Amino acid sequence: MRTVTNLVLSCLLACTVFLASGKVQAQTWQPPTEAARCPTKWGANDQRGSGNHMKPETVLHALKLVQTGEVIELGQVLSSTMPFFGTRRFDVHTKRTFMNPQTNRRGSNEELVVSEIGQVGTQFDGFAHQTIGDSLYNCFKLGDAATRNGFEKLGVENVGALITRGVLIDIAALKGVEMLPDNYEITVQDIEQALARQKLKLQPGDAVIIHTGYGKLWGKDNARYVKASPGIGVAAAEWLAKQDPMLVGADNSSVEISPNPDPKLSLPIHQIMLVINGIHLLENLKLDQLAAQRVQEFALILQPLKIQGGTGSTVAPIALR
Repeated sequence: MRTVTNLVLSCLLACTVFLASGKVQAQTWQPPTEAARCPTKWGANDQRGSGNHMKPETVLHALKLVQTGEVIELGQVLSSTMPFFGTRRFDVHTKRTFMNPQTNRRGSNEELVVSEIGQVGTQFDGFAHQTIGDSLYNCFKLGDAATRNGFEKLGVENVGALITRGVLIDIAALKGVEMLPDNYEITVQDIEQALARQKLKLQPGDAVIIHTGYGKLWGKDNARYVKASPGIGVAAAEWLAKQDPMLVGADNSSVEISPNPDPKLSLPIHQIMLVINGIHLLENLKLDQLAAQRVQEFALILQPLKIQGGTGSTVAPIALR
């Protein structure tokens, strides 16, 4: 378990300074040692992490938020024209099968999809997706878990259905803009101010959803969308992790600020959430309707595809209000 000394050291390493613009920028961060993060609070052999919050009482609590029965879809449409990170792809090849000879002339069509189905579109990050060196969540070792046919530990099939209270933290609205600047780092103060403005408090097991407005670029300026994005920084990620959410999501490509203000760091929030704290990430959400209608508290429902040994899954979550 993490000690007070390790926490203090982590805070010192994640120090921040105010720049001339008044913006807070994370300067450095180092992952904690395995001794400091393992075993996790869920137990030495746990593979579910924050998914352990999923219980009947969690579902009942979430469903009490449903007042109108309106369903708001939060997933982007999958297509070959959506933004992709690196060399990822999504190709659909239609397969037209033969016309059956019976009198009713039944024909049928299928498709072959060539894609990194766990990591495209609106996507759910599982715990096999990221490492610290060769160490995964709960200190499972990459060499022991990874095979040519998927991960024998921490595969996304372990997640199951997730139904919980969703909280939209509208940072764009807080700042009075439709879209945050490309390099804007969301701070702890931003989150606290947005929650106070919305008269909401986070609860353990919540799905924390952050609106940056960056989803407006989806399918319109894909190059800009994947090149950089506003998002939470190290301090905000560590603060959110302490709130014990089930997952953290956003309408950008990585939830976190990208690239990180510290050029020596590569997507550290992925490590903070997935590897250290066992908290799932939900990327590329479609949040325009939630934000426009000011739906800031709702029941969130999603289920990853049961990809045996998968690192994540394309998902189509919904919000019920």
